[in-house]
Amino acid sequence: MKLDFFKMSGAGNDFVLLTGPALFPQKGQSAGLKKLAIKLCSAKTAVGADGLLYVNKAGRSAIRMRYFNSDGSEAFCGNGSRCSAWWAYASGLMKKKKFSLKSISGSLPVEIISRETVKMRMPDVPAVSLHHGGVWCKPVKTAHFLNTGVPHAVVPVWDLERLDVDGLGRRMRFHKAFGHAGANVDFVRVENGVVKIRTYERGVEAETLACGTGITASAVALGLDLGLKSPVAFVSRSGEKFRVWYKRAGAGASDIYIQGPAKIVFKGTIEI
Repeated sequence: MKLDFFKMSGAGNDFVLLTGPALFPQKGQSAGLKKLAIKLCSAKTAVGADGLLYVNKAGRSAIRMRYFNSDGSEAFCGNGSRCSAWWAYASGLMKKKKFSLKSISGSLPVEIISRETVKMRMPDVPAVSLHHGGVWCKPVKTAHFLNTGVPHAVVPVWDLERLDVDGLGRRMRFHKAFGHAGANVDFVRVENGVVKIRTYERGVEAETLACGTGITASAVALGLDLGLKSPVAFVSRSGEKFRVWYKRAGAGASDIYIQGPAKIVFKGTIEI
């Protein structure tokens, strides 16, 4: 069976995008997509990616997206959502620059700002556990814990460049302080008002070049802890730039938007 796909990139966070309502029967769709994610995302034997996107139109002014990590687990993905939105507009599936994206985290408005730049609303954050309780290994001194569609631990560090993100991230990701599901881990450093970030993503089980939910989590956590003003500027590991808007809402935040890059890298066909 030959399968057409698009290779997408959100600041180096890369995805295989599939489309077509007849790809799987509705009853077996989840199992089929999980298997495809594991197969297609393999860097050594297939296309290679951090995750799989399955995107289709959902009415006149909306698309529906499902995202699966490279290990087959289904989740919400900020960069994947923006990549899906850009693909939908660039391919002509959506004609207007403003529409909705239906995801596992609800229906989220998106806007095409310019070529390969997408702004999207993110889920509200009911509460942030600042300086979350836990015993941390060096060099970690504190961690903030919150959920931006998926759980994140935001960890300020001094030497971000030389940090062993894979090693330390793997230990932090399974820390009992974050519960049975664990958390993605965002290591951050603020320099001249700009946040530099490196993220270890669960489901990928490695550092990725960018993480939309992690950038959002870091903006909210650092905003509430340090008083960083909205919009918060970020530079991802890939060197590409993001901005995050938020409004403080009690112990959490609302009206959260992220803006950043999304592009189609290439279109291909693979035999499976």
